[in-house]
Amino acid sequence: MYPFGSGREGEVMRALGKAAMVGTMAGLLAAGLAVAAPGAGATVVVPGAGAAAASGPAGVQAPYADLADAGTGADLWNQDPTAEVPMGSIVKVMTAYVVIQAGNLDQLITVPSGITAYDKDYDASTAGLRPGEQLTARQLLYAMLLPSGCDAAYTLAAAYGPGLPAFIAKMNATAAQLGLTSTYFTDVSGLPIPTGTSTYSDARDLVALGRDAMALPLFASIVQLASYKLPSQSGLHPSFTWKTTNPLIGDYAGTTGIKTGNTQTAGSCLLFEATRGGQTLIGVVLDDPSFKVASSDAQQMMNWGWNNS
Repeated sequence: MYPFGSGREGEVMRALGKAAMVGTMAGLLAAGLAVAAPGAGATVVVPGAGAAAASGPAGVQAPYADLADAGTGADLWNQDPTAEVPMGSIVKVMTAYVVIQAGNLDQLITVPSGITAYDKDYDASTAGLRPGEQLTARQLLYAMLLPSGCDAAYTLAAAYGPGLPAFIAKMNATAAQLGLTSTYFTDVSGLPIPTGTSTYSDARDLVALGRDAMALPLFASIVQLASYKLPSQSGLHPSFTWKTTNPLIGDYAGTTGIKTGNTQTAGSCLLFEATRGGQTLIGVVLDDPSFKVASSDAQQMMNWGWNNS
């Protein structure tokens, strides 16, 4: 059993955010300003003062992006936010969400032999786990979220499904419960299984999922870290040091998380959050050409957000 209380709360907050956006667009129309419908290819700005606000953040290269106030869910700026596209390892945010909600995080889990082919076949990022090692579910969450360990995601899903098909079904059920209507999962890590586009979401859903995940204290405490060292435990596992893949951690002041993603089809993707001056912004960029560009896009979006919200 895994409760969805925070999901229902997140859905209500997202409904309020959408209502606020509709009201803003109506006001712009009444003032005689043209507003593009927020469909494919549209860029929507919720303006503050001055010309910079009207144009949105400068130089964002990501074709799909969204920026919101994390506290209220109100949309601040977006770029083609409802296009359904792959998102790589950002999928692991949902994998972690399902596991944390299920509980029993201190149970010991044996790393299954299936991780070897799973990682090798797709040249997947790993946490360095080996079949037969035993770690707690809590420790595996660090292994999955910081170095983006597909081996850890596989291990958690195998235990909590039980089995990958059952776990993927739970992921999709959770997406429906959270109101993520443009999101569908076919793999627990975001790998191109069975195809590069079979797992997909849109920028708006991913921001909403990020808000729900960051509301979980354990999740938030993990994704804020630059690294985590797990000492060896005799008979169970060797020592590990896992470093975050998030380029904003330690580089952009106020960053609190959350997750990178990358495949050949998805490009470089970054779901991000930061807090300054008591305000928290959350956003996502999808299908950037590199993580350097994704990081730059995220910083440009948040810099604009601090000044215009």
